[in-house]
Amino acid sequence: MQVSSLLIAITLATAPVQAFYLPGLAPTSFDHDDLVPLTVNRLTPAVSQHDEQIHAVVGYDYYHPAFRFCRPEKGPQWVRESLGSIIFGDRIRTSPFKIHMGRNETCKSLCASRDFDERAAKFVNTRIEQAYNINLLIDGLPGAELREDPYTHEIYASPGFPLGRVKDDGTKVLHNHWDIIVDYHRAGLRGGKYRVVGVLVAPRSDADAKYVSEDKAECGSGRELVLNENGNTPVAYTYSVYWRESATPWATRWDQYLHVEDPKIHWFSLINSTIFVVFLLGMVSTILIRALRKDIARYNRLDNINLDDLSGTSAVGEDDIQEDSGWKLVHGDIFRSPRHALLLSVFLGNGAQLFFMVGFTVLFAMLGFLSPSNRGFLTTVGLLLYTLFGFVGGYVSSRAYKTFGGENWKLNIAATPALVPGIVFTTFFLMNLFVWTKGSSGAVPLSTMLAIIGIWFVISVPLSVAGSWVGFKQPGIEPPTRVNQIPRQIPQVSRSLSLWPSILMTGVLPFCAIFVELYFIMTSLWTSKIYYMFGFLFICYGLMLLTSACTTVLLVYFMLCAEDYRWQWRAFAGAGMTGGYVFLNALGFWAMKISFGGLTGTVLYIGYSALIAFLVFLLSGTIGFFAAFVFSHRIYSSIKID
Repeated sequence: MQVSSLLIAITLATAPVQAFYLPGLAPTSFDHDDLVPLTVNRLTPAVSQHDEQIHAVVGYDYYHPAFRFCRPEKGPQWVRESLGSIIFGDRIRTSPFKIHMGRNETCKSLCASRDFDERAAKFVNTRIEQAYNINLLIDGLPGAELREDPYTHEIYASPGFPLGRVKDDGTKVLHNHWDIIVDYHRAGLRGGKYRVVGVLVAPRSDADAKYVSEDKAECGSGRELVLNENGNTPVAYTYSVYWRESATPWATRWDQYLHVEDPKIHWFSLINSTIFVVFLLGMVSTILIRALRKDIARYNRLDNINLDDLSGTSAVGEDDIQEDSGWKLVHGDIFRSPRHALLLSVFLGNGAQLFFMVGFTVLFAMLGFLSPSNRGFLTTVGLLLYTLFGFVGGYVSSRAYKTFGGENWKLNIAATPALVPGIVFTTFFLMNLFVWTKGSSGAVPLSTMLAIIGIWFVISVPLSVAGSWVGFKQPGIEPPTRVNQIPRQIPQVSRSLSLWPSILMTGVLPFCAIFVELYFIMTSLWTSKIYYMFGFLFICYGLMLLTSACTTVLLVYFMLCAEDYRWQWRAFAGAGMTGGYVFLNALGFWAMKISFGGLTGTVLYIGYSALIAFLVFLLSGTIGFFAAFVFSHRIYSSIKID
């Protein structure tokens, strides 16, 4: 046995091994003194360190004329980007920086001095006051600024560095000199290759900097540069490059950028939500196992009694028979087709499509397939998955519509891939017009818009139609009880089971499961930071699914006990109210963390927040509806109906 184990080990050790890198993740190796490209991205608003507020929501192109940044001799060239990167506003272009691997250089000039007139000075000073960040990339790594965590006092690298700063007296200072510190790691068997594993930038202001020649400048260290808003101000842009050998391997170079502020909040939120969901599941289980089992046994016992033979001494008397009330009495109406069945089926189809898209996207991200080094890849994968799951959306929509007894199948096939994507695209297009009028780099180009429309019509629509065709070929799901021809009169319900109170109470519990994680997502989204805590997000997503299902089942059970059989839309809207709370949370985030004025910023924030809330409404509403659908079928198939 020992000899055979040794032979197996030797065979495995000497066997040829083939490895591969995922797209966009292959390392780039440089020789000493090789030119290392430095690309620039758009300028983005950040959280102001002065008042902890976000003062803007739109980004600007690095080569916006007002910034007066130096350009390459042949003009800046576009760098190929993914679809998701373009949608989220990345505009990566080449730059005039000349950085050579391993060569330390101090006080290099980018170009001749640039003159800021009054208009440009006012524009740049406003951006400094709004805490805009400059974003540059070296080998895909963002230039970062060192910051201190206010909770743990840990020093971490925050992507981006400030355009300038505001002094205590309100004076705006422009950073025109950048000290670029690049960490490298030796690669290869002999260490003859070098790989970039970290980029830090320490910006400062230098009013005495002067242009000398194409690569040389004179740098001072005294006065700070203040742009004159009442005249011209000459500005010389300079930079220095310092190289440091690092023990950080290339595979873990992103770890320094992935920092969590106060991680205890995440764990506390996760544990709290888990305990809450366990308690809720126990509550629902109690109702299903104890109350429903008791009701079903009593109802089935009463159905076996010959009412003509009842006497006052019977084991089951009139008092017991009078207890035959509640959810069994609506067995002839519970599966009645809801109003606006076509719209509900379309929403269910698109909600199912979102359900699979979000689940698979978060799962892939949690497993590490969607690396932050491939910018925008997360959004691109999400869009492609939503497109491919168009078949699921069409199938669910048509099957639900057929179960509801709908007959206008052509309109269902057309509306499923058109209604919800049409609402999303129209809103996105209108928001893009506001961004375009503001002169922001976040405006999506017309070519990208046409590409999105092409993907929609060429892939998503045919798949949705195919799914609808398959769904209509299948029989509708038969209810366990027959539907009466005449609808039963609905008695007056208690105030807690009326429309709005029941919806508000049903939606608040799933929202509580994702509240804390939603705060971190909102902060990352509106400050252009890297969000990477997909493990927490995956668990929170699962907790939200369970909570939405449980609360909707409770709502429907109480409605049926009150003899109100109109559960379909109520279940969808009740669980979907989670989206309403997401929108209210966005308004609260706006009140606490955002302080920008102007019509454009307000419209963009409210518009995109409403769009996100609408998608959450569809997702959570679909989960709640199908949970209630399965629940109602199970309980009514367990009783004997004459």
